[in-house]
Amino acid sequence: MKISIRGDKVTVTKSIKEYVNEKLGRLDKYFEKPKDIDCKVLIKVKNQDQSIEVTVPTSKFTLRAEERHQDLYAAIDLVVDKLEGQIRKNKDRLEKKYRDIPKFEMNFDYEAIDDGDYDKIVKRKNIDMKPMDEEEALLQIELLNHDFFVFKNLDEDCVSVLYKRKDGSFGIINVK
Repeated sequence: MKISIRGDKVTVTKSIKEYVNEKLGRLDKYFEKPKDIDCKVLIKVKNQDQSIEVTVPTSKFTLRAEERHQDLYAAIDLVVDKLEGQIRKNKDRLEKKYRDIPKFEMNFDYEAIDDGDYDKIVKRKNIDMKPMDEEEALLQIELLNHDFFVFKNLDEDCVSVLYKRKDGSFGIINVK
């Protein structure tokens, strides 16, 4: 895998690069031609936490994971474990969907993780979307104590998803 490492408010040393390359090298076995995969790594520092964000784009989907820890090397270990878990957990889905597609990047000769019914929808909910502005949606998400809230956005004239970010602030996705 071709790995490009960038640091935000941190200097990426040679030892950090070597450690990231060594650990992300574990993912090579999941790809047919790992040399064709461009992996992007962003290392950030915020207060006491070191965070690493890894994005692995393929032609059909994108793998992404982010981890925070006080020790950067521990964060690297955690993020690689998370990516490997995503691949192994979703092996059956990926294989079912992409097995017969020519030039697909994945190698399916590895053991999947059997978590049981991870691919089944366990709850379906119908909601009536009340038209509201973003301020009212913020109030609703706080009152409901949810991580996200779907609403008909009066300001943007579309359906919007308001979500709580890891840092406690909010983001909004507009569906036009």
